[in-house]
Amino acid sequence: MVFLTVCLIVFPSIFGQGPVPSSPAGQEIQAKAPSATQPPASPELSATDVEAFLDGILPQQIKRDNIAGATVSIVKDGRLLFAKGYGYADVANKRPVSAEETLFRPGSISKLFTWTAVMQLHEQGKLDLDKDVNEYLDFKLPDAFGEPITLKHILTHTPGFEEQIKDLFVVDSTPPNLGEYVKTHIPGRIYPPGKVPAYSNYATALAGYIVERVSGRPFNDYLDENIFRPLGMDRSTFAQPLPANLAENMSNGYRLATGDPVPFEMVTAFPAGSLSSTAWDMSKFMLAHLQGGELNGQRILNPETAQLMHTRLFALDDAARGMAHGFYEENQNGLRIIGHGGDTIAFHSDLHLLLDKGVGFFVSYNSAGKGEVSNRTMLWDAFISRYYPHTGTEKVVPNAKEEAQKAAGLYILSRRSEKSFLRIASILSEAAVGVNADDTISVSLLTGANGAPIKWKAVGPGKFRDVDGEDLLIFKPDDAGNMQMIISKYPFMVGQRVGVFENSTILLPVLGLSLGIMLLTLLIAPIAWLVRRHYGHKLELERTSKWLRLGVWIVFAIDLVFVVSLVGLTMYGLSNIEVFSDSGTKWFQLIQSVGIIGAIGTVVVLYNAVYAWMNKPRTIWGKLQATMFALACVGFLWFAFVGNLLRITSNY
Repeated sequence: MVFLTVCLIVFPSIFGQGPVPSSPAGQEIQAKAPSATQPPASPELSATDVEAFLDGILPQQIKRDNIAGATVSIVKDGRLLFAKGYGYADVANKRPVSAEETLFRPGSISKLFTWTAVMQLHEQGKLDLDKDVNEYLDFKLPDAFGEPITLKHILTHTPGFEEQIKDLFVVDSTPPNLGEYVKTHIPGRIYPPGKVPAYSNYATALAGYIVERVSGRPFNDYLDENIFRPLGMDRSTFAQPLPANLAENMSNGYRLATGDPVPFEMVTAFPAGSLSSTAWDMSKFMLAHLQGGELNGQRILNPETAQLMHTRLFALDDAARGMAHGFYEENQNGLRIIGHGGDTIAFHSDLHLLLDKGVGFFVSYNSAGKGEVSNRTMLWDAFISRYYPHTGTEKVVPNAKEEAQKAAGLYILSRRSEKSFLRIASILSEAAVGVNADDTISVSLLTGANGAPIKWKAVGPGKFRDVDGEDLLIFKPDDAGNMQMIISKYPFMVGQRVGVFENSTILLPVLGLSLGIMLLTLLIAPIAWLVRRHYGHKLELERTSKWLRLGVWIVFAIDLVFVVSLVGLTMYGLSNIEVFSDSGTKWFQLIQSVGIIGAIGTVVVLYNAVYAWMNKPRTIWGKLQATMFALACVGFLWFAFVGNLLRITSNY
């Protein structure tokens, strides 16, 4: 959610493959999308201009953000307009990226292929998008909310599942078993289906399993036979590990180009994100969708099915961008645009289809880079602004301050873990909506190129637009009357306003103060003992007070060990993904057991406070100190309870 204003300096590619032919052999196809006259100030989207344009951006991105390489393809009017690789696929061996030959991992763009397969089976009458998905499974999703989950819910990220990351990526050379995964990793259902968008990798994996069962073919084989081969996508596969004939052309993935490559990322929920493909092949997929499901005489979808797939299916507000049948809407600058992004640990990608212009845009980076900016978002924003600039005007809202005050508050994202210890991650990343002096609002999670929050101006009741762009925020109550923040740019999730109990701006200072008291107490205790010993003073306490004092120290130590261990193991897991699997589950459960012991120990600290006030020999300072200790434990328990830190589960 980070944006960048790019310096459009024409700078020759240092590591690129150089110009490519205007189109691959056999792709001279008449575009069916209508053309439109561009504003006079807009340069023509031609191979020559776009190469000069991208050569001025991508090499600088790669250098500035410590990225190894990138690959791009752009289609227009039924043919490949431009494709080029930038930087290295293998830094150590100086192997350059080739748009035609080098495979990248487009991450969640893989979902578009899974959903295309679903739509193929739908047009054949084998799948009903409105039917309970349990009818297509050999196991049963648990009942919830009295409503079944349908494929339409899955296509729009509204089945109501919580987020789950366990075993999403694994370090293993064994091909993952899709059926076993979907049966053993069922997430909790936290929303009624069809009501709240909450992005779900599991749901897409489930759709892939349904494709397997209904077609009678393994998922990878089905895609090979029904999408890749018809479109001539010879360098594309969902297979893990890669087949030998493709592995040699696979780009390494990096966190930083100056670091070591990460191992090939095995995606267990593979219909949701395991695709390996080239920019050249991705251009064929884009062309097929822009051409009503057909490319080079080969049809993967009937025209009416392709049109249906691109049609809006779900949105929380008429003014917001919504979800189509798998694609999400990206309408911008007066154009009808659909697309999808994708991220793995190393690879970061975007795909956009300008349906009004017959244009498709794909980019993938093989490195996360420094992470200060979203390079893919910046590149797309620069592209659309150059060739299809925004020419609209905004109306003035007289009650902007009032609208801003109504929107202000703290919001938690709907895409979250709700029933495991990972819920704390959502609490810690709540979005604060604040009112600025000029009556605009800012959202803490939505920042610009300078790292500062973007400003949003009121343009209507509950509606705010980026002061420097077209992105829209909409604030409106949900069915229960609770305020929600609709982030039009991300129609697959929504912000939900939180109350005081879950408010991180209160909770985190309380936690910090609580842990500080605990740590300071444990540090001061031995120092105080040494001081008393030095001066020959003896602390006179009766037996009960001595034992309570020791008990408080033990509880404090347990609570601190719990928090430090849980944070440490989680941080370690960010660099060692195998931690979020069965091999790490026992450690998480052990740490949580320690936390439970600490929570139970709170009884000792509370009793110590009661005893202090009832015991006359205690000084007022001793009574206040015991009260402070009790409040510290209550603050810790509040944090642990809100974050589900003490709830032991094997799925998370």
